[in-house]
Amino acid sequence: MVGASLAGLSAARSLRRQGYDGRLVVIGDELHRPYDRPPLSKEFLAGSLAESELALEPDDEDLRADWLLGVRAVGLDGPRRVVRLADGGEVRADGVVIATGAAARTLPGADALAGVHTLRTLDDARALRDELALGGRLVVIGGGFIGAEVASTAYALGLDVTVVEAAPTPLAGPLGQTMGGIVSALHADHGVRLLCGVGVKGLRGGSRVDAVLLADGRTLAADTVVVGVGARPCVEWLAGSGLRLDDGVTCGADGRTELPGVVAVGDCASWYDPRAGLHRRVEHWTGARERPDAAVTALLAGGAVEPGVPRPPYFWSDQYGVKIQFAGHAAAADSVTIEEGAGDDRNVLAVYRRSGHPVAVLGMNQPRLFTRWRKQLAAAA
Repeated sequence: MVGASLAGLSAARSLRRQGYDGRLVVIGDELHRPYDRPPLSKEFLAGSLAESELALEPDDEDLRADWLLGVRAVGLDGPRRVVRLADGGEVRADGVVIATGAAARTLPGADALAGVHTLRTLDDARALRDELALGGRLVVIGGGFIGAEVASTAYALGLDVTVVEAAPTPLAGPLGQTMGGIVSALHADHGVRLLCGVGVKGLRGGSRVDAVLLADGRTLAADTVVVGVGARPCVEWLAGSGLRLDDGVTCGADGRTELPGVVAVGDCASWYDPRAGLHRRVEHWTGARERPDAAVTALLAGGAVEPGVPRPPYFWSDQYGVKIQFAGHAAAADSVTIEEGAGDDRNVLAVYRRSGHPVAVLGMNQPRLFTRWRKQLAAAA
């Protein structure tokens, strides 16, 4: 198991649940045991959730695994299924689960300035939480879900917050233009400045950042900067392994790769979606929890099991006290209609359709209706 976060842990649990009783080795480049990432930008960052509450393993769980933590995988001999480690060691296996996740993208020169943060790991969240406790002016670069959640948390902590988004409409990728505009209006509702359609030219500062320089010539004073411009799959260590790498590890609909005995799960895996006829990477908590079951089944069966159709992806976000839930693929839709509530009230149930058939659903403070529609999407799939 290469990767010790939620996807790797889920695969380890599935192996034991499905009857595998052999040796199980879990390799993780962080020193921490598996922890929950969604609260890092919300409750943990706000200080309302203790670090101990992030743990994904109950005290009485025993997977009978050998945990190699703080050790980075640097290569894979695919045909021989040998994982090479940064400390010079190697692990030979009959089966390999790749679950190395994704890493936050950053800006050129950002690493040289104090006060500039990304948010992906527990260590990232610890450092950012300490900075936000000092107050001041925060500039968030990127209006996606991570950036929006950090902005919401910082606003509640009393900081002066500005969000900069290069696209004309934040969240247009995952939600589409119409609903992306409605959701991102939450910033303005709470007095958080949102600057759209402008890129970032660079960061200014000596040893510590003091401003964000915009492409249109404006300068935003900043005491702290959070860069939330997406993530890249952690697959560079797999170069030369024989695996096909194209925005992640290319897999079938059950996580199987082109190498026998090797599957991939989680944020680093680009699974085939038979509904759309293409490969997709799903960077969401539910995918990391649910999809390893299918991959482990295929791994233990040696590929003899016909793959099923993965459930439509689902994710959620909490911003400014509003619960946002989404399932499906907005890009597959040719229309979107508000079925319940009103956009101005930020209390909405919207259904995305293609040729009249539902392909996605969005809820803002509509948990009951959303759950009903999500079940319909899963049944249709």
